[in-house]
Amino acid sequence: MNASTYDRHCTEIVAQTELLRSLVKKAHHLRTPVPSCPGWNLGQLLRHLGGAHRWAEEVVRTGAAEPPPDARFRDLSPYADEDPALLDGWLGEGAALLAETLRAAGPGAEAWVPLPRLAPAAAFYARRMANETVIHRADAFLAAGAEFTLDERVAADCFAEWLELGSQPEVFARHPEMRELLGPGRTLRFQATGVAPETTADWLIDLTGEAVTWRHAPREEAAVTLRGPLTDLLLVAYRRLPADHPGIGISGDRRLLDFWWERVSFG
Repeated sequence: MNASTYDRHCTEIVAQTELLRSLVKKAHHLRTPVPSCPGWNLGQLLRHLGGAHRWAEEVVRTGAAEPPPDARFRDLSPYADEDPALLDGWLGEGAALLAETLRAAGPGAEAWVPLPRLAPAAAFYARRMANETVIHRADAFLAAGAEFTLDERVAADCFAEWLELGSQPEVFARHPEMRELLGPGRTLRFQATGVAPETTADWLIDLTGEAVTWRHAPREEAAVTLRGPLTDLLLVAYRRLPADHPGIGISGDRRLLDFWWERVSFG
């Protein structure tokens, strides 16, 4: 990862959090359920995200050799009735602290990381937390009935990271049932419409070999193709929107797509 991309991820952590805070500032309470995160309300979602920011900051700042305890953002039962005013400042503080620590460390800083093949720890967490914030902002906006929009460069990076995370060998180790996805002729294409010419937003997932792989393949046909606006495709991939959401077109083998959704467990 080059310095410019790393800095952009650091910036995006704060920028996406600020957009999320704009929603919190308008809220009278945070007890609204979040359908895309079953069992959570808005306050619990925000506690999870802010806790994840602080957890990642601790890993990078201390150069941790193993993951710190994460119960503070996994067990959300204590946060069922959060105060919007208090949570607003807490969110902003955590995001700013994470970005500051990442910038001070630099993209090559090492620490414990769950997928060491992808990037050094600081670069991994900068990208992961930027995109984690994007997706949880979507959760919050969808739950509140607010319009969710996203810069297409950010959306494309988020989609590409989703593919990279889901095609790592560790996924099969943790979820061996995903091997059922592999088979001859099994390819899925996600094709964004209406994007700028410089935005790469056409991805083909290949299940025909011994592992999940993906590539940019704008001229390849796939067994099943999803086409639609980039942000909507991203939210479909993350299961924040259904595949048949208005504006998403599906052509080809719908049974393969259903088979994929039944078994895919990343994202």
